[in-house]
Amino acid sequence: MPGARYNQLAERAAEAFGYLTGQDARDLGVPLGTLNALSRRGQLVRVAHGIYRMPLIPPSRLDQYMLATLWPDGRGCISHESALELYGISDVNPAKIHVTVPVGYRTHREIPPLYALHRENLTDRNRRSFEGIPTVSAATAIRQLHEQHLRPSLLAQAIEQGLRDGWLRQREATDLRAEILDGRAV
Repeated sequence: MPGARYNQLAERAAEAFGYLTGQDARDLGVPLGTLNALSRRGQLVRVAHGIYRMPLIPPSRLDQYMLATLWPDGRGCISHESALELYGISDVNPAKIHVTVPVGYRTHREIPPLYALHRENLTDRNRRSFEGIPTVSAATAIRQLHEQHLRPSLLAQAIEQGLRDGWLRQREATDLRAEILDGRAV
């Protein structure tokens, strides 16, 4: 029968689609060696440097997004096309998971081929949470994609659908139309 530490870890993992990091263990007062021991016994699966998955938590379609935010030492935020895809407000179909990290973030690890890293210092105003996954706001994602010259029709679609679905407020939609679409009605 699992002990108290395992139960603590399981509760934390349940909040993050089954994932645990070394920082999670430290926050809970669990020695890092415990994660390695649980991994050796098959109670955790090591999925990346410092990231483990608890197999008792069923996988979900959003797992890959949570993992992408944890990979850069828990400092990632789903952004660009990937944010619009999560919000379901545009017909974008990203080939990679777009993750924004702070400008000063550096790693010596190889970036997984599934990820596209972008560097930008986000403020609390730019951040949201999509089902517990750190994600840029819909307005921020639309602006990011405008800077990368995404087709105006996809930006217009994101603005209108974002407004209808509640991801954008009327004022944000109006401002985005003026900034991005030269004030054209869509």
